[in-house]
Amino acid sequence: MKLQRMHHVAYRCRDAKQTVEWYQQHLGMDFVLAIAENHVPSTHEPDPYMHLFLDAGGGNILAFFELPNSPEMGRDENTPAWVQHIAFKVGSVAELEETKARLEAAGIDVIGVTDHTIFKSIYFFDPNGHRLELAADTATPEMMRKLDEAKWPMLEEWSRTRRAPRHAAWLHEAELSGVADD
Repeated sequence: MKLQRMHHVAYRCRDAKQTVEWYQQHLGMDFVLAIAENHVPSTHEPDPYMHLFLDAGGGNILAFFELPNSPEMGRDENTPAWVQHIAFKVGSVAELEETKARLEAAGIDVIGVTDHTIFKSIYFFDPNGHRLELAADTATPEMMRKLDEAKWPMLEEWSRTRRAPRHAAWLHEAELSGVADD
């Protein structure tokens, strides 16, 4: 079997209508489908829900569930907030910077533009508390070749040591040396 693409990724939301409107307004995502049931199809549990599907581009769907009878939604408190996020690709750094300015003008706090060497990104939260990232690729074919060659040795070293391997340290060395010089 070979997977074709992501069919959808599902998260929880506090308010279905607010979520659809926010993603339409701020990320230009089209609302493609809504499904509502009073029983969960897979488990047959009585639990009404609204299931929303938004077009994330490239055949990818971002979905949400509003679950009015469940306890207030939260997050995994044992995982840092910066880890759990949804990242979307944008076409250029200029588009990334324009989107940052537009989000900030709408009162949304934005972190970045962060330079990851092979892409630049910004980070912000949706009204449900989900951390989002927009990323614009900046990698050269040579950079990607070097990373491809290093992936398995890095994984093997990490598996043995649980320390960050230095195989791709060049990604952030300039950034870190700039911090050390401050």
